[in-house]
Amino acid sequence: MELQLALDLVNIPEAIELVKEVEDHIDIVEIGTPVVINEGLRAVKEVKAAFPNLKVLADLKIMDAAGYEVMKASEAGADIVTILAVAEDESIKGAVAEARKQGKKILVDMIAVKDLAGRAQELDEMGVDYICVHTGYDLQAVGKNSFEDLQTIKSVVKNAKTAIAGGIKLDTLAEVVAAQPDLVIVGGGITSQADKKAAAVAMQQMMKQPVAQG
Repeated sequence: MELQLALDLVNIPEAIELVKEVEDHIDIVEIGTPVVINEGLRAVKEVKAAFPNLKVLADLKIMDAAGYEVMKASEAGADIVTILAVAEDESIKGAVAEARKQGKKILVDMIAVKDLAGRAQELDEMGVDYICVHTGYDLQAVGKNSFEDLQTIKSVVKNAKTAIAGGIKLDTLAEVVAAQPDLVIVGGGITSQADKKAAAVAMQQMMKQPVAQG
């Protein structure tokens, strides 16, 4: 189980300072969509250069022109690139094909998908690397989370790794870990803490504990 740190509300120097605090306790740094909008793919390039041992995910939330956008993110040093599950099948296939060519991975974001099980099954057959259930900011604000959605996709996905994002904090992490996703994505649960390193350490430890068999 890997831990991904989502960076959304920082500029490039702030991102690098923040990652320095927690780099030994995370596996993947996510350059969030707001950072890409504000700073461009240069943010991916500079964070990858600063932390070559960490994987970097570019959260482009691709909807169209997928092959081209995956190529550009790959050139900037992204190891993983995101595409939306609601994109056309041809776009998702194009993203997967380009990622294979570049030696990169594709994470599909299930935000706004109504038939989670059905779409997850289709995506799995298209050869994507990760399928991620995601409660976005706007739904988190009204108290929603993706914990049940994770169980739904885990029941149908055979090849892809499963991931979960959206409002995960230390006090809700146990419930997430119990469902055994391959990737846990945390933003404010680390970045908004006074002691970011302590939060990352505590989360990493909880994720590494063996799950009790019931």
